[in-house]
Amino acid sequence: MTSGTITRVNFDQTRHKLLTEQQMRDTEQRAIASGRVTGQITGLSLMETAGCGVVDALLQSHPQFRENGCHAAVLCGPGNNGGDGYVIARRLHQLGWKVTVFHYGNPDRLPTDAAENARLWAQLDGSQPLSELTASDISGQDVVIDALFGTGLARPLGAEIVTKLDLVAQHAKTIIAVDMPSGMSADSGQMFKSAQAETLPATNTPLLSWPRADHIVTFQRMKPGHLFLLDAMAKERSADKTGPVLSIVDLGIKDFEPSGGGKSDDADPDHPIYTGGIPNGLNKPNLAHKYQHGHAVVFAGGSGHGGAGRLAARAALRIGAGAVTLTCPPAALIENAAQLNAIMLTPIAKVAELEVLLKDTRKNTLCLGPGMGRGQNTRSLVCAALKSERSIVLDADALTSFEEDPPSLFARLHQNVVLTPHSGEFARLFPDLGRAEEAAGAEENGIGLSGIEKARQAAKMAGCCILLKGAVTIIAAHDGRTELSAALGQRQVPWLATAGAGDVLAGFITGLMARGFDPFEAAKAGAWLHVECARMFGPGLIAEDLPDMLPRVLKQVEAETQ
Repeated sequence: MTSGTITRVNFDQTRHKLLTEQQMRDTEQRAIASGRVTGQITGLSLMETAGCGVVDALLQSHPQFRENGCHAAVLCGPGNNGGDGYVIARRLHQLGWKVTVFHYGNPDRLPTDAAENARLWAQLDGSQPLSELTASDISGQDVVIDALFGTGLARPLGAEIVTKLDLVAQHAKTIIAVDMPSGMSADSGQMFKSAQAETLPATNTPLLSWPRADHIVTFQRMKPGHLFLLDAMAKERSADKTGPVLSIVDLGIKDFEPSGGGKSDDADPDHPIYTGGIPNGLNKPNLAHKYQHGHAVVFAGGSGHGGAGRLAARAALRIGAGAVTLTCPPAALIENAAQLNAIMLTPIAKVAELEVLLKDTRKNTLCLGPGMGRGQNTRSLVCAALKSERSIVLDADALTSFEEDPPSLFARLHQNVVLTPHSGEFARLFPDLGRAEEAAGAEENGIGLSGIEKARQAAKMAGCCILLKGAVTIIAAHDGRTELSAALGQRQVPWLATAGAGDVLAGFITGLMARGFDPFEAAKAGAWLHVECARMFGPGLIAEDLPDMLPRVLKQVEAETQ
């Protein structure tokens, strides 16, 4: 019995490649097709590696189960995920465990490889219908293996299966989910919506615990839904409980994964999704003049509303822009001058004054939005800035000032723009995507658009880069490239939820674009640095602390990349 290398995901500084459900299926099919020629890879061999890998991951993360005499219940579904479950049951049996298998669906109708593993299990022991599962069957087990559906589900679960899953969630000591907790989408991390609310009898006791997983073991690569699911679980758990462990079993089919070299497609881009990893090129080269690193211009609000702009400007300077100018209405000039030193100041009240400022071609990157207000003047300045075709970051009020007429903004955007909305701003700016999600949710499978799909479609609609902020921040380029910045596990930073943190992020991206970073690369690097600065400071963080952490973070990056 062999399994691939097991990686326990901690979301540290390691870069991870993610595969969608379709990309994973295509990868397996290419590997199996190649195996027909070489004989090295078959569907059975992949299933054996997967099932044994789940057992290895279980024993690595839960060493208390290495002793013989443990008890496990394995729930096997009607597809290949169920086939993995039969391999797991057989492997645990060989290790001396007492194993009880419950099957869902007709075992005689299993796919070929799953049927073979069901036959091998039947030679060792029998299985019972899932319908016979009771609370006592669960509470007496050390481990329950959820191998019902994994990533193969494309519809809501029926009432019977949902009640059994909730029974497991309420009574099991430890639950291991194979690929994904059953009932969850591997692309979005969402629960199939009608499974809980619509398929159950009205008299049924409300579900309290499902979905639940203490350890998720997936194959080859993480799926995007893992990140969103872990984020959701982190928000729901109490402070004294840790989130689920996530492990990856290497199936040895890396050569058959999508490379990202093909043309992007809306439904399933050739470009794989990535998350994490230290950005390249953060440290400046030697002997460089300040104007070789650009001149960023940050727009601030009026009197009493300049703090957001100052935060963004200081962040742009810290991240390495050669020079930074803060513009503001004339009445706010003294207020800002009293709080800034290395940042230059220019009063601007009207579009004509902005046009004069931009005659200086060294001013190559603009940041508009933080604290500017949502009035007509903000809209006019945004339109004039976009007309200049400079590199631009639009945040906060620069976005919400167009919420009544988003098309007028989209008509002016270009590929050197980054939009940085949070979920509320995004919904107001792209209401059609919200309606599309509602329509998709009403369809048979009950799943609306995932956050990734929404960000990608928004980026294509706007023709620029979108950074959709959240614990799992989504960065989508207009051409389909996608990156996730996950503040999960070791990178979890709840203290980053503080006033002004988003303004600092906009400043980081602005400064990087001033230095010459591509908008997509600047957004990726800015999001990564934003989290690392918060991690470096720790609890008690306020927004002003984030730029001050940059020197330490950049020094650490330099040491780790030499």
